[in-house]
Amino acid sequence: MTTLDDLRDDIDRVDEVLVRLLNERARVACEIGRIKKDLGIEVYQPEREKQVLAHVRGIAAEGPLGPDAIARLFERIIDEARRLERRMIHGDGGDGDGAPPSSGIGD
Repeated sequence: MTTLDDLRDDIDRVDEVLVRLLNERARVACEIGRIKKDLGIEVYQPEREKQVLAHVRGIAAEGPLGPDAIARLFERIIDEARRLERRMIHGDGGDGDGAPPSSGIGD
C-alpha cells in the first residue's frame, strides 16, 4: 500500500523534474531574447503567446488539470519568460516590452 510519505516523495521527484524543465525553457527564452534584440523585435508578441496558450490548452486533456488551469500556469511561465527576455534586451529586467503590466493574477 502506498503511504502518504511515498506520495510526497513522488511529488518531490516530479518537482525536481519540473524545475529542471522550467530552467531549460528559461534558457531558451533568453536565447529568444538575444535574437529579438539583434532583430529589433519587441519582446511582447501577443499572437505567439496566444499560440502557446492554445497549444498547452490542447494537450491539457491528457491529465487531471483542465485547460483553464494549464493556461493560468502558462500565463505565469510566459510572464517570467518575458521578464528574462527584457533583461536580455535592456540589461536590467526593466520595462520596455510593450506588454501590459502584470497583475500577477493570470494576465
